[in-house]
Amino acid sequence: MSRVLLEVCCGSADDVIQAHKAGADRVELNSDLFHGGLTPTLGELVVAKRETGMKIMTMVRPREGGFCYTEAEFATAVEDAKLLLSHGADGLVFGFLHQNGTLDRERTRVLAELAREAGKEAVFHRAIDVVPDWRETLDVLAELGVTRVLTSGQEPDVSLGTATVREMIEYAAGRIQILPGAGITARNMDRIIAETGCSQIHLAAHKQLSDTSVSNNRSIYYGGCLYPPEDRFSVIDSDYIGGMVERLPDTFS
Repeated sequence: MSRVLLEVCCGSADDVIQAHKAGADRVELNSDLFHGGLTPTLGELVVAKRETGMKIMTMVRPREGGFCYTEAEFATAVEDAKLLLSHGADGLVFGFLHQNGTLDRERTRVLAELAREAGKEAVFHRAIDVVPDWRETLDVLAELGVTRVLTSGQEPDVSLGTATVREMIEYAAGRIQILPGAGITARNMDRIIAETGCSQIHLAAHKQLSDTSVSNNRSIYYGGCLYPPEDRFSVIDSDYIGGMVERLPDTFS
């Protein structure tokens, strides 16, 4: 018997430090969470690992907008993966699809082998939520030695996809881990765990902090057309996540 495992989605070394403080078991380190998470810098990984020593999965995603990459983008992903592994990553998080939304078996095999040869984990991310046949995809991923899949049950929010997540867990039958995530909060966590029967969950909970260094000229923006406030930034809310950690039930898996 063990407690349900908690993985926190992080966008910086500071996020990892706060997640560790909250009692998280594992983190997924990204950059650019606004676009669903892209490959983090080596500096973020090195600092996060040095300051916490915790298990860190690193995103390998060369750009936003879909999962069918050019040859140069995939080559970049491979080189990033090698560097991340050599600098302390405990696993790679990735997802490669064809233009028709089906699994790109060959590209998936390449990164899964890189992780396996390094003695690390391979995680297929929420690209599985847009494939036409998740059962067929799970079969191939298990065959390729992928450790687990992050999924919302092919719904925008996992609270809407709990039935599918439970089906995935039952269908996987221990061949590959199923990690539910997307939209898990303190209010719905207990229900999602109960309805899916999962042994681990993935979530993020940020709070905003202030950086007043830009206050001299409020008319300046450095972002895109959304023009987010330049005097604020987000960091993991360790108090919020810590409260969730305290409530995680035991699992008999």
